[in-house]
Amino acid sequence: MRRKRNHRPIQELDFVKEHTSLSEVLQNKALSKLGDSYVNFVYSLAKSIKDKELINERVPSRILAEALKRANLRKYLPNRISRHDQGDAAEALIGYGWSQGLVSLEECVHILAQRGDDPIEAFVSLIKSTMGRLEVTDWQRK
Repeated sequence: MRRKRNHRPIQELDFVKEHTSLSEVLQNKALSKLGDSYVNFVYSLAKSIKDKELINERVPSRILAEALKRANLRKYLPNRISRHDQGDAAEALIGYGWSQGLVSLEECVHILAQRGDDPIEAFVSLIKSTMGRLEVTDWQRK
């Protein structure tokens, strides 16, 4: 999973390093914390642009968990995991994609704004877009 990228200050954080498996990314609690803030920011920004007014909204875990499931990534998580933890996994993946320079803030906002009427499908699109840019051929799979 190596790509040439410009150095970004966020990459100096230990938890942002390149990971060796998708499961490792999805279950990284530090990445999910970064992703939580990032996901809520880009979602609020997308809704604000679409509605032409400032909106500050948190994305419920149930939306992110369902998006993860529809993107066929649930299989990379333990069998007995809460909906909240599934939402954290989606946030971790989105945060990881952004921190690695695979998807930009502008791209995330655009993808979410395009499908703003259906937040689950909007996040499915964002997750799939992020996954499409990861080089997962060498990653360990379940």
